[in-house]
Amino acid sequence: MYQSLLNENRPNLEALMSHFRDEIANIRTGRATPAIVEGIMVSAYGAKAMLKEVASIASPDSRNLTIQPWDKSLMGPIQEALVSSDLGVNPVVQGELIRLSFPPLTEERRKDFIKLLKQKSEEIRIKIRRIREDIWRDLQQLEKEGQIREDDKFRAKDELQKVIDEYMEKLKLIESKKETELLTV
Repeated sequence: MYQSLLNENRPNLEALMSHFRDEIANIRTGRATPAIVEGIMVSAYGAKAMLKEVASIASPDSRNLTIQPWDKSLMGPIQEALVSSDLGVNPVVQGELIRLSFPPLTEERRKDFIKLLKQKSEEIRIKIRRIREDIWRDLQQLEKEGQIREDDKFRAKDELQKVIDEYMEKLKLIESKKETELLTV
């Protein structure tokens, strides 16, 4: 009985991990990758769209990105969106391309990015703990309703903690990998 409750919540935990990977992909390391800009919102055709939906983004080398809109009329809105984002670089229009040149990261900027990484990982830890608390509350409710025994409740609590520890470890691994990328010059 309690096993199904644990299994029902695994997709939520996996979704948190996926969300965390997407979030930290936007944190800039020493390399320029399309993930840095693809989520920037652009005003296109009277609505907001992500940059990756209206243009192709390429990384010709480790310091530059090129953005080629599929519709030339979107050059202005894309450029405005890039300027208003907090990338810290100015877009340069070269014919049908927009070029972004990223300077090497300073030690201070790397530390700022590591702080941001720690903040985002703590947010995910809090969400994981909330899921754990919700499941525990559900387990206690099942016991009150007589659907599981007290022994099963505590066995489920132990299994729940193992699952939570597993996801906390995954989070820690992802975080340390990104931190290593940030510190690599």
